Amino acid sequence: MLLPSTSLQIVREDPPAESGFLRVRSRTLRAKFPDGSSSDDFAYEEIERAALDAVVIAAHFRDSKGVRHVFLRSSLRPPVAFRPVLPIGERHDGGHLWELPAGLVEQNERSEHGLRECAARELHEELGIMMPADAMKPLGTPTFPAPSIIAERHFYFHCEVDPSRQKSPEGDGSPLERHASIVAISSEEALLRVRAGEIQDAKTEIALRRLAETPT
Repeated sequence: MLLPSTSLQIVREDPPAESGFLRVRSRTLRAKFPDGSSSDDFAYEEIERAALDAVVIAAHFRDSKGVRHVFLRSSLRPPVAFRPVLPIGERHDGGHLWELPAGLVEQNERSEHGLRECAARELHEELGIMMPADAMKPLGTPTFPAPSIIAERHFYFHCEVDPSRQKSPEGDGSPLERHASIVAISSEEALLRVRAGEIQDAKTEIALRRLAETPT
């Protein structure tokens, strides 16, 4: 699987903004322990955003031999692109990752049906496949991807799709989504690539492993 050759460059680096898509909330905390004692006060910072949670969608189909395949999409992540490469043999693809379709949950989608609508919207936006919200099936319980810095939860869904109905995805207009690659590989191969370190996105690995355990 070939990742796109898009790269990123820092034009200017400004200090963190006090407001914006992501906001830093600073608190002074104190821990109270079971024996009745308390810690000293300590500072703690966390990240907030208006659209806090996200959906993750495993879109899959079976080929003529009955082998289940799943769609993956390349994503360009600036924090990964600018991460210092440490001398431990880690893989570095210029910030590109293979991921399942995913997207943020809007405020009006914070309900069981709203989450399904969000999943259907993101599936169409990122893969070009239109499916009704009711086709989105839960894929296990939500998880917290980075609970030490943000209270975001990931809600997992899967749906069986007809690959012949796929069209060119519209995307969200972001430069980071231009020239993205979309591939469909067998679920077995996807897990092999997870083990080989070619698929490094944690939410994608979780969903792929759950999908492998789900009879469809």
